[in-house]
Amino acid sequence: MRATRIVVLAKAPVAGLAKTRLIPALGAEQAAELAHRMLLHTLQQALEAATGPVELCATPPPAAAAWSRLPPQPGIEWSAQPEGDLGARLAQAAERAVARGENVLLVGTDCPELDATRLKQAALLLARFDAVIHPTFDGGYALLGLRRFDRRPFEQMPWSTAEVAGQTIDCLRGLGWSLAIRETLHDIDEAADLRWLPAAGLPARNEAQA
Repeated sequence: MRATRIVVLAKAPVAGLAKTRLIPALGAEQAAELAHRMLLHTLQQALEAATGPVELCATPPPAAAAWSRLPPQPGIEWSAQPEGDLGARLAQAAERAVARGENVLLVGTDCPELDATRLKQAALLLARFDAVIHPTFDGGYALLGLRRFDRRPFEQMPWSTAEVAGQTIDCLRGLGWSLAIRETLHDIDEAADLRWLPAAGLPARNEAQA
């Protein structure tokens, strides 16, 4: 079976850059700390899924000082996000993986419910489907998995609106691709979403280094 690369697209978890919609509720520093912990959680779950390589596709680029607070991440490959909108960044990551002969799962860091079990299940589904998607309750998606590449699911998409998942699904079906639609999950984007954080909490920096 082909390896499935998990590509985690993330901003550096620094105050004023990460989780800006949570700043009114948490303040800039606490919003950045939450972003930091969600990033560590996502990388941990991706590694535990053991589907193939795990790549952190970063903005700003990996060598930037903004990433200096992130603990060492053994087993994680780093890449820089390209210029362009979210669609351009997702498209480049997907195209690169498929060109290497890999399947790919594209994820962000906003969905703690996207655990190792769900990641592994999505990877397994790519043995039978051309694409797999986990929509989110706000109308976006937490995961898009592909075993083929076409730019159209990433082009002219109304990013950060409630139409993204629906239009992506329509586009994939329009391409004639087989598609597995998984359960809808909760993103943590705004103050009202904080109730969906795991009761057990998220890993702190020292826990991730253990």
